[in-house]
Amino acid sequence: MPEGIEVEYYRQTALKALNRKIKAIETIDHKYLTDTFSPADFSDLLIGNHFIKAERKGKLLVLSISDDYRLGLRFGMTGRLLVDGSSAIEALEYSSTKDNPKWDRLYIKFQDGGSLSIRDPRRLGAVQINPNLDTLGTDLYEITAPSLSAVLKYSTRPIKAQLMDQSKIAGLGNLLTDEILWRSSIDPRRKSNSLSHNDKRRLLRHTTQTITELTDLGGSHMGNLQDHRVPGGLCPKDGEPLNRYNIGGRTSYSCPKHQK
Repeated sequence: MPEGIEVEYYRQTALKALNRKIKAIETIDHKYLTDTFSPADFSDLLIGNHFIKAERKGKLLVLSISDDYRLGLRFGMTGRLLVDGSSAIEALEYSSTKDNPKWDRLYIKFQDGGSLSIRDPRRLGAVQINPNLDTLGTDLYEITAPSLSAVLKYSTRPIKAQLMDQSKIAGLGNLLTDEILWRSSIDPRRKSNSLSHNDKRRLLRHTTQTITELTDLGGSHMGNLQDHRVPGGLCPKDGEPLNRYNIGGRTSYSCPKHQK
């Protein structure tokens, strides 16, 4: 599942698509268009133009066509970005290990013969013209002590649910959040506003360290907890059976011994 780290890889891949004239929109899944643009209008907007900038906020990839139009790409649970048939990620955790072009929900052909596409087996991503970035919180790579404190200070929600709220912090998903809280020795079910000053300092330290480390290692699935996030899994720190439960519709794992 693409979290902020994976979409940052996609942004870097998208740099290869800049300043290349768009010749045709060979595929656009109508279910992917989330606003009033029809497939025909979408094609009219892009054909003959080129992408001039590739940016990212949280899990949203933004490709600017001009100062007036930006293309927002969301990847859902299983979407990958390909440029010229190659992706920075060969397969996503919890997705199909197959690589079938019939799963291309968007396929843009460039004048030079190359392409940009989104390959999404489960069809849960989206394409939007001029997405509203103001609905997204602080980007995961820009979390600071003040921004984290502001997110937690007044909320009685479980801390995991609060950290995964994209309007609060953009880019943290299920795997990253479980890993961060496990490293921080914080139970995901704790009320956000119950954290002490020292808890917040520890959480900030492990948040920034984990994001940096897993970005270098290859993705949000590269954490120490990941291989143990299975029914009957044991905590890799102290060997205790992990608790398994649901928070905000997402399967969650934590250690009953050291996460308090």
